[in-house]
Amino acid sequence: MGQAVEYRLARTRRRSIGIEVGLAGLTVRAPLRLPLREVDAVLAARSEWILRSLERWRGRRRDVLPHAWVPGATILYFGAALALDLRRARERAIATDLFHFRVRHPAPDDGGAIACYVGDWLRGETLRAFGPEARTMATRLGVPAPTVRVSNARNLWGSCTHAGVIRLNRRLVHLPPPLARYVVAHEVAHLAEMNHSPRFWACVELLHPGHREARRALGEWSAVLAAEYADRAPAARGP
Repeated sequence: MGQAVEYRLARTRRRSIGIEVGLAGLTVRAPLRLPLREVDAVLAARSEWILRSLERWRGRRRDVLPHAWVPGATILYFGAALALDLRRARERAIATDLFHFRVRHPAPDDGGAIACYVGDWLRGETLRAFGPEARTMATRLGVPAPTVRVSNARNLWGSCTHAGVIRLNRRLVHLPPPLARYVVAHEVAHLAEMNHSPRFWACVELLHPGHREARRALGEWSAVLAAEYADRAPAARGP
């Protein structure tokens, strides 16, 4: 018996069928007037590859934030799975140790409020942790210190503009520190070389020795880019 797989079908002005497997599942792009039976026939012919690809993406999925904001839930923080410790307190505060992510809040039973507060705190932690590092790396390359901002992008760990603005994904705080530092080094290197030439990679190697291994390892964390965050208002979201 065959395995049923849901997919999203997008009709476009293309001439052939395109198949894409990613974190969101299976997406099929087909010509506007192509009969659905022909789409299904192509999917059946590629079924083994599709199933293998879906399984690989399921293996990459990482829960970095709790599904329910209750004591004992897991938060991934700098590569470590910490247990959420929620306590009622007049003043809001967050602290971490080797095992716990401690949140003090006036409404510890309000999951939405906790999610917003923790999400905002993690966003700020990204800037606190990696902003100074980006400026230190820029000094090592002999380029002007960048303006560092935090991004909420779903497909990029970081970016760098010709104006010297570096955007670092707020989800860097979930990565093991060596991988997060590689992302910072990659973007800082663009301040010297706005390309991916051998000179660019030499800059990356200078800032993060062994960058090739980090680059390969980062691919296994790509699902973290889709981590859900709750913000108080749309204005709080990154670009």
